Amino acid sequence: MSLGSKKINVLLCVTGGIAAYKAPHIVRGFVQLGWNVKVILTDSAEAFVSPMVLATLSSNRVWMDRDFLSIDGGSQIPHISLAEWADVVIIAPCTADTASRLAVGAGGKLLDSTVLATKAPVLVFPAMNVNMLYHPATRDNLKKLQELGYEVIDPDSGDLACGYEGQGRLPDREVIVEEAKRAVSMRDMEGLSVVVTAGPTREFMDPVRFISNPSSGKMGYSLAKTAWYRGADVELITGPVSMSSPHGVRVTKVVSALDMMDAAVESMAGCDIMVKAAAVGDYRFTSVSEKKIKRKGTDSVEITMINNPDIAAKLGSIKKPDQTLVGFAAETDNLLSNATEKLNSKGLDLIAANDLTEEGSGFDSETNNVTLLDREGSLKKISGTKEDVADMIWDRVLEIRGKS
Repeated sequence: MSLGSKKINVLLCVTGGIAAYKAPHIVRGFVQLGWNVKVILTDSAEAFVSPMVLATLSSNRVWMDRDFLSIDGGSQIPHISLAEWADVVIIAPCTADTASRLAVGAGGKLLDSTVLATKAPVLVFPAMNVNMLYHPATRDNLKKLQELGYEVIDPDSGDLACGYEGQGRLPDREVIVEEAKRAVSMRDMEGLSVVVTAGPTREFMDPVRFISNPSSGKMGYSLAKTAWYRGADVELITGPVSMSSPHGVRVTKVVSALDMMDAAVESMAGCDIMVKAAAVGDYRFTSVSEKKIKRKGTDSVEITMINNPDIAAKLGSIKKPDQTLVGFAAETDNLLSNATEKLNSKGLDLIAANDLTEEGSGFDSETNNVTLLDREGSLKKISGTKEDVADMIWDRVLEIRGKS
């Protein structure tokens, strides 16, 4: 089951930096996932964002410093109740002042005491002026936070609100959401090096024309993201797609099948698991024109194509005993027989077969219906969003590796 279908409790702590104005956008991002959101807003943060806005977007009360020791709020012991409620605590933005208090274990404010009391993962997103960020005291405090077990995510670089340019910007909402997903995921793939290929390839005839396929890359990208959530070190080798590169994943961009072949063979040498989810073109043109081919009044054109190398077979031939190789079979007929033949002939350990004629399956779909086949002949049908399917594929891969 993917994280998107789980009810996660996220406690967003907003401190008094200019980036606090992004807090409503962050709240909205988690609400769209179906997560429960509560907010702690420091006194100084109220100068930048309205408690009413955050309460409306989260559908929950916003907790402020004055609730900590007040007759009304304090009776609910918010620093304990919030600490126990949260599955993950996010401090975004985290000012230099807040970092300094957390580093010494201060407990005089609601945010400080809640962090001291929680056993949930704590994600810290520093955001401030570049000179403040690189002051030795701030660097030392952020290092202490890491030593205390908090996850400190480096800020982005760019134009800062103070007029400076450099590092210190709060990362985009998507990065904060992705880091939160990783923080609440089971980390059963830590220590594993994973390579995933994704997307289509393009074979050019001339500078403006190529042959390709409708692959969106969504399945491969979901595999890369979910492996990263689960703690793996991930490289994504991707053909041309319209999606942004996933956060936390090293991305190698390729165009042709020969490009993907070179990248996959090179990466195979150092990985534990290779997943061939790319839709690689079977053929390429025998020659590529350096200039655009003109029609010149002709009614037809003759082209000649040759086989591209079989990347999966090549990887299977160089696979080491402790490596796991996973392939995909996208078929329009004879699904199981074609997938079984591919599994055996290419030296795969597991193959995910999907029928392109089946509704909710195949190219550019948000969902997938897959049959998993392994070398022992076992079959397992899985379906759901592509992120759901990716997680179930990783579950099966880990089972196979546990048996070897």
